[in-house]
Amino acid sequence: MGRGRAKAKQTKVARDLKYRTPETDFNNLQRELHGESGEPIPAQYVDMVEREDPAAS
Repeated sequence: MGRGRAKAKQTKVARDLKYRTPETDFNNLQRELHGESGEPIPAQYVDMVEREDPAAS
């Protein structure tokens, strides 16, 4: 009992995801994927970046 309401909500969400046209900023996505975000790396993560990619520092 009570499954009908949950199933209806899931169906509504799935339908919205299937038919919705998202507004995607492809230029921003390309910059992010290529590491050109322009934002500095937070100090707490600098050592992680240096361990993974010594040329990044």
